[in-house]
Amino acid sequence: MKKNILVAISFTLVTTVMFGVIYPLAVTGMAQLLFHDRANGQLIARDGKLVGSRIIGQAFTGSAYFHSRPSSAGTGYDPMASGGSNLAPTNKNLIERVTGDVQKLHAENPNAAIPVDLATTSGSGLDPDISPEAADFQIPRVAHSRNMKQTDLRALVQKHTKGRDLEFLGEPRVNVLELNLDLDSLRRER
Repeated sequence: MKKNILVAISFTLVTTVMFGVIYPLAVTGMAQLLFHDRANGQLIARDGKLVGSRIIGQAFTGSAYFHSRPSSAGTGYDPMASGGSNLAPTNKNLIERVTGDVQKLHAENPNAAIPVDLATTSGSGLDPDISPEAADFQIPRVAHSRNMKQTDLRALVQKHTKGRDLEFLGEPRVNVLELNLDLDSLRRER
């Protein structure tokens, strides 16, 4: 009996050290060596200041910026509260929020169909991308606010449009943070 207890304790200690210390350190070290940018959250810095991450959405509210999808993560874009709203399609709060968003978007661009991703939240609430159609929908507002030609903005959106992964996975998308940073850098060049 005493021998079995010693074996159990030894096995527990060895596996705890192997799988609780050595393995995590090895995986973390390999990630830092092989995929440094991804292992650290794909952070973007400008002028020595951290401005965001390529993989976590954030709110842009000014008329001179392209706006992200609405977020239901906490009070909005809260990575500690990531997740969908889990509201049913008949839920009064969801209907009111979507109706309000659609009315604002229709007032912004009354002659265009509203892309669904500008009125609905993503499953995580932290989606950093919008569809190319959602970016195109916002071009008139951004162009007017920045005194730019819509054709110049369309070219910039096209530059930031990423196609399907491996030509068949996912949908084409535009990273809102990268697009807005490029817009700001254009302003500095003028």
